[in-house]
Amino acid sequence: MAKYLFIQTRDPYESRQVDQDYELAAGLAGAGNEVTMFLVQNGVLPTRRGAQAPGLQQLIHTGVQVLCDEFSLRERGIATNALPVGVQATALDVVVDQLAEGRKAIWL
Repeated sequence: MAKYLFIQTRDPYESRQVDQDYELAAGLAGAGNEVTMFLVQNGVLPTRRGAQAPGLQQLIHTGVQVLCDEFSLRERGIATNALPVGVQATALDVVVDQLAEGRKAIWL
């Protein structure tokens, strides 16, 4: 079992590539790998209340750990207590910790 860290900076409304990135992460998790998707910058936009984000929901459903950068959320006016179930706000330190443990990083 491998461990992956995806760092998603784009939102699915600006780039169709994001849905493909979500599918790759979900596929790796479905194959038994440990996968984290860290949403940062505009990557946090699909976590807004009422946002239509089926790709994000699929990530959660397949067991991908979905984390959001607290600073990016604040910059975009997204309350951490309003995040969808399965999405957690966290500091950037988590990325450093996961990289230090040897995860394979994929910056998107």
